[in-house]
Amino acid sequence: MLFEKDATFYADQIKKQEVTVTELVQRALTNIDDVDSKLNAVIHIQRDEAIEAAREFDEALIALEEDEIQQLPPFFGVPILLKDLGQDQANHPATSGAQLMDGYIPTETDYFVQQVLKGGFIVVGRTNVPEFGFKNESDAVFTGSVNSPYDANRNAGGSSGGAAAALKAGLVPIVTAGDGGGSIRIPASFNGLIGLKPSRGRTPVGPGSFRGWQGASINFALTKSVRDTWTMLKVMQVEQYDAPFVLPLIEEETLEPLNQPLKFAYSFQSPIKTEVTEEAKNTVRVAVEKLEALGHTVEEADPTTDGIRAMQTYYIVNGVETASMIEGIEANMERPVNVDDMETMSWALYRSGLRISGVDYSQVLAFWDQLAAQMERFFEEYDALILPATNGPAFPHDAFDKSEALLEKLRNIDDYDQEEQQALIWKMFQHSLAYTPFTQQQNLTGQPAISLPLYKTEEGLPIGTQIWTKKGAEVLLLQIAKQLEEADALDHDIHEVE
Repeated sequence: MLFEKDATFYADQIKKQEVTVTELVQRALTNIDDVDSKLNAVIHIQRDEAIEAAREFDEALIALEEDEIQQLPPFFGVPILLKDLGQDQANHPATSGAQLMDGYIPTETDYFVQQVLKGGFIVVGRTNVPEFGFKNESDAVFTGSVNSPYDANRNAGGSSGGAAAALKAGLVPIVTAGDGGGSIRIPASFNGLIGLKPSRGRTPVGPGSFRGWQGASINFALTKSVRDTWTMLKVMQVEQYDAPFVLPLIEEETLEPLNQPLKFAYSFQSPIKTEVTEEAKNTVRVAVEKLEALGHTVEEADPTTDGIRAMQTYYIVNGVETASMIEGIEANMERPVNVDDMETMSWALYRSGLRISGVDYSQVLAFWDQLAAQMERFFEEYDALILPATNGPAFPHDAFDKSEALLEKLRNIDDYDQEEQQALIWKMFQHSLAYTPFTQQQNLTGQPAISLPLYKTEEGLPIGTQIWTKKGAEVLLLQIAKQLEEADALDHDIHEVE
């Protein structure tokens, strides 16, 4: 039986003892067995451990008094899938969609996953991702492509594509995800889900890595309701002083309704100056119409940030961080990697990263700081900015296949100087970036943004509407989302896979 409701509904059922934890965990495992062959969303199942944990949860619940039950973690006993990228759990495979990571079993659990477990969840498996999470499509050679629940010929998006497909299809009621350049918001857009990228420093990092892509990457979740997103945010937030980026905790106990009208900006422009489709513009128009009807002020205004420079610096950081990662993998393997060890995109990023000087890297991070300051000033005038989440619905699997000529140059990227290498990296991402150009700057600035399911194409395919605001203001985003949800503007249905 598919999970048609949100995670909060099932958590309440457990606490009211209307359903057992074992029943829900077994339901999730059965769903994966029955449906996932059509999606390829789940690449590792933790069957025995999940069933044993469920039994222990049920035994503990029976022994509790009513007041003790109400003190249980918010998501006590709810089954969840972890994203198989940057969310290690001890004694379970963590492959990051990469052949190089085949057989890797972490010996310690990331602080993020520890926080998930403190929230009461039972992990039933791990979801599929593109190799090392570099793409807006989940199509790893090692683990295979993730099919959209709406159309098996389309990709579920990346890098949290497996997570999004599993949630939208109803395999589980909630999933974890991660976002380094849109990897929560892009799959949310393609699959009609709520995808919040929190502020930098909001959720736990470490102990293995504290600076995911210099703070651009952050772990969180994909959800089917605003209340799940809010509760998950409260569960996952930390004030972590051993981390490089720290935020004060959200003090609000409940998500109160908005008590005054807001001033929104909206934009139809691509930050990299590429064409924006009418369908993507419609996601903004729908939001504008609904927000105006709710009494808000909405006006067209574009940030004056340099989006092309932002992406150039983003690829530089990707390259350097990939080179650093590969060096660690080589140390564990006790041999150097070669071009046949990974996909061509990963190889090109890795080799290009070796050419970046410390001076160049320092200048990139200084640019990111200026970009953040510029956007904070923008949000002094406007409460939030409305953008498309993506430039269209989920795309066909082969939409961004590379020519053999380009692939050959990328395989031989060492033959080019630094400027030529960066030009090749830009060309490698050029077409896919034009389809999802709206979700990277928020990662560089560290500010929160959310994709909401407000719009569907004539074919019935969702495209998310993105709302972006100042650092630390996730509560405002969720108040906006809640107001839209209460106006019956959000799509919360599962989509059964035929």
